[in-house]
Amino acid sequence: MLIDSPLPQLDHLFDYRVPDGLIGQVQAGMRVRVPLRVARRIADGFVVETAATTEVPGGLSELEALVSAQPVLTAEVFALARAVADRSAGNASDVLRLAIPKRYVREEKAWLARETVPDFTRPDSPELTGYGDDAAIQPGSRIALSALTGLVEIGGEWIGEWAITLAQLAVRELAAGRSAILAAPDYRDIDQIMIALAHTARPEDVIRLDARQPPALRYRGFLGALDPRPRILVGNRSIVYAPAHHLGLIALWNDGDSLYGEQLAPYAHARDVALLRQEQSGAALVLLDHARSIAAERLVELGWLRAVAPTRPRTPNMVLTPEDPGSPRIPRGAWRAATEAITHGPVLVQVARPGNAALDALRSKGDPIAPDAGRTAHDLGRAFPGVKVLISDGERPRDRVPRDPALVIATRGAEPIADGGYAAVLLLDGERMMMRESARVAEDCLRWWSAAATLAAPGAPVHLVGVTGPIAVAMATWRQAEFVARELADRRQLRFPPSVRIATVTGPLALVERATADAESAGASVLNTLPAEDGTVRSILRFDYGHGHAVAGTLKAAVIAAASRSRPRARDGGDRRPPPTLRVRMDDPDAL
Repeated sequence: MLIDSPLPQLDHLFDYRVPDGLIGQVQAGMRVRVPLRVARRIADGFVVETAATTEVPGGLSELEALVSAQPVLTAEVFALARAVADRSAGNASDVLRLAIPKRYVREEKAWLARETVPDFTRPDSPELTGYGDDAAIQPGSRIALSALTGLVEIGGEWIGEWAITLAQLAVRELAAGRSAILAAPDYRDIDQIMIALAHTARPEDVIRLDARQPPALRYRGFLGALDPRPRILVGNRSIVYAPAHHLGLIALWNDGDSLYGEQLAPYAHARDVALLRQEQSGAALVLLDHARSIAAERLVELGWLRAVAPTRPRTPNMVLTPEDPGSPRIPRGAWRAATEAITHGPVLVQVARPGNAALDALRSKGDPIAPDAGRTAHDLGRAFPGVKVLISDGERPRDRVPRDPALVIATRGAEPIADGGYAAVLLLDGERMMMRESARVAEDCLRWWSAAATLAAPGAPVHLVGVTGPIAVAMATWRQAEFVARELADRRQLRFPPSVRIATVTGPLALVERATADAESAGASVLNTLPAEDGTVRSILRFDYGHGHAVAGTLKAAVIAAASRSRPRARDGGDRRPPPTLRVRMDDPDAL
């Protein structure tokens, strides 16, 4: 069994004896409680395997209790958790906390009390709209798929065509008797996928699992995913761990989005988890994007992913608009386009951030501008008096706006969908966005601008303001892949991710030096060591993918050694103080 503990020295399987009263009841995947001799306490864990004999010498401790008769850990998910932990120099139990929701007894009892599993009937296999034979998805296929750029109305609601593509791919797997996992970074993206599936699949064939659901509802959905029948499983980053019967497809929408990066140890990116699961399961893998991530481009150039584009691509009407000295915030050309468009529909204005609370004053037609309004609100008020201004940002998100004339000011990533598409789109603050301190800034901007541009109505102008150079050309010609390939080539010359992998090691100087020395012997090189918080230091390591397993192994060993050191007594002779902590983060996105 695997003990649920964050202690790295406990990250391995333990043998326990099944009490006579539980023989025949304990099965692999069940939750149990066991005694820990060293800590003299009771710990939770999962049964990984049962056997009639053991190779452990001496007597075994008995299981303390069987928590639940419902197996919740499948062999496939355990193998995935182990692989993710090993790649990330982390603990498998930490991965399983992400993969298996908290138990809700009432939901579990209701699920166990069901008389039968719902019948499964294979649906008809739909055509994959917009793609030719190159996009045929077979078991084991690995594809980087360029998304269709339009909006479509389905059941009275407008969604991106990319959501229709994912729904069609998933239903095709159901038609073949296989399950599909569909991942999206944001709940609004998941909503679009669910709308598409509502018109292409039966409700009983679809399960949604995401962090915004009530915990009990999420656990109910997780139990449903354990059914021995094909399903379509939809969710955010943790959906890549979901149990799936006869998995045939793993598809990620917009894999370059930072929301796919897990914020809890061992910090594995959903794309990397999907890559591991695809290799283990033999399922197909699809990365669907408007602007391909640099990590995906690397896999395309290696031949590990096959790039597929629509047969008849439709590109937004991009207009490169230089800054205007007479109106530096919003050039006259962009204003003219907005003025013409506002008479027959909404206009989207994407900004880095609204920048002031005074935008709230522009709630409805005719509202005055507050004296402290920033430049955007001021310019909008002067140019379009009496026009409704709507705000959408992280604090005040809007999912949709009607066809009515309005100015929609949205921060990057918070742009609502307009019914029928926007009459015009203004992409402002491009230069400010490009000045953000990040090695991924160009890739992020390309993704943000591409996503906003695809919200325009067919033929509507999309003005990219104040941006020049190769990234502007890529947007104007809608050849993002060429720009991404150039970015990857530059990173190869600098030996920056994703052409190589990196890791950060943080802790007391002596422990960090010992750990990095071991990592260097495994093939890593130290880029720098700088002071961190609380008197610790942080080292950045760089290594090739071929050395990743060995480097992760040595760093994990260093973490275990640091955690297993004898604890010095406190000065007052009381309880022992905790040992110095050594923290390792593989593929740290904030390292460079």
